[in-house]
Amino acid sequence: MPVRIRLSRGGAKKRPFYRIVVADSRRARDGKFIDQIGTYNPMLPKDSADRVKMDLDKAKEWIAKGAKPSDRISIFLSNLGVMEKPVITEKTKKHLPKKKAQERLAAAKEKEEAAKAAAEEPKAEEAEAKPAEDAQPAEEPKAEEAEAKPAEDAQPAEEPKAEEAEAKPAEDAQPAEEPKAEEAEAKKE
Repeated sequence: MPVRIRLSRGGAKKRPFYRIVVADSRRARDGKFIDQIGTYNPMLPKDSADRVKMDLDKAKEWIAKGAKPSDRISIFLSNLGVMEKPVITEKTKKHLPKKKAQERLAAAKEKEEAAKAAAEEPKAEEAEAKPAEDAQPAEEPKAEEAEAKPAEDAQPAEEPKAEEAEAKPAEDAQPAEEPKAEEAEAKKE
């Protein structure tokens, strides 16, 4: 008689509760069993002690007599230290994308990497330029700032005109809407 240690379902609809039973493998899942050795309540949290209750002595005894545990029971017994953990093999590769889809994904990744590399090059150039600016004496910018402050106080109305004059040669490279925005900002100040 082929004997298995397996789960027998009980409980209400959408509220499963299992008995861990020793039964003839030819019997129905919820049918007649030889011995009940524990319970499994999947509704409890995984860290709960009451989730899996099993009489380990009975389980060892039935395994010694030749009863084979189901996959789920093997996992339970390995977690309790009775058996070695079963090897779970990779079943199929049907869920993986097909060849053309993999090629498209690889091409998209290459484009993203190229874009990242292009974005990093200007940052690297700026980082190289900053140490060169830091190497200049620190007193010169302070002197320029001191000279600029009195000039700003004396002529606050002329600064927007100077900005407009500088913006006119650059208008060829920029859209016409940007100088209007600058003028609006200057009027607010």
